[in-house]
Amino acid sequence: MQIVKDYGPITGESIAEKLNLTRATLRPDLAILTMAGYLEARPRVGYFYTGKTGTQLFADKIKKMKVEDYQSIPVVVNENVSVYDAIVTMFLEDVGTLFVVDDESLLAGVLSRKDLLRASLGKQELTAIPVNIIMTRMPNIAVCYKDDSLIDVAEQLIEKQIDAMPVVRKTEKGYEVIGRITKTNMTKAFVSLAKDDV
Repeated sequence: MQIVKDYGPITGESIAEKLNLTRATLRPDLAILTMAGYLEARPRVGYFYTGKTGTQLFADKIKKMKVEDYQSIPVVVNENVSVYDAIVTMFLEDVGTLFVVDDESLLAGVLSRKDLLRASLGKQELTAIPVNIIMTRMPNIAVCYKDDSLIDVAEQLIEKQIDAMPVVRKTEKGYEVIGRITKTNMTKAFVSLAKDDV
């Protein structure tokens, strides 16, 4: 890297000469430095130093991460199911958020653990209350799209203090739920990024 910093742009052959190595011996090292982002290669020009630090390269990697690469399968319930059935679904699916859809399978609301806990306090009959009474409704729902940046979605989760967000596809009639992004998805992305960097 120092040779490229000092003499760049410089060809692979010239670097090999300065190190008393063959071009073939040097090729894997140059490939790694180029893939990592420390060097750039231009045909008929040679290698040059990008000037980016490890921290900048790590930040660049994070900014390129997309929702579609880390989203998971959404857990949805119809807006007419009972609060009791929603609690059972949340328990069986082991999720903290349910996405509520209407009869056309379009996003109508979101149910969190807190919503269901709040509804279960008191003496009301949970099998008689439909979830559309207690859910958070559109347009008060934060949504994201599969090509959104993962870091932007993470910022929204933090800012809005929510555990999950539906990944949607916009249709003429409304939003179709195609996935979910949760704090767990974010943790998995963070871990995979660290493992890639090792």
